[in-house]
Amino acid sequence: MANNKTVIVSINADDGWRCVDIFQRLDQSFGFDEFRRDVEDQKGWFPIGHYGSAVFADQDAALAAAVDAVPWLAARLDAPLAVTQAE
Repeated sequence: MANNKTVIVSINADDGWRCVDIFQRLDQSFGFDEFRRDVEDQKGWFPIGHYGSAVFADQDAALAAAVDAVPWLAARLDAPLAVTQAE
């Protein structure tokens, strides 16, 4: 299945085992989801928030909803970020 999303920004939790991705879909709408990776499983990141189907008009609205939904994100945004910006 083709990837129908482009990650705009990925914000990592302090522990390095969780992140929130803000993404844009092919229809130009935006969304977000929370992911985790496990030490014992080297297969990559797994969705844990299941927020990915929510639709937002812009990146700022998606980020605001992510802050409301993901408990650790607000504190992380108040600290210096380890953000991966897509190019």
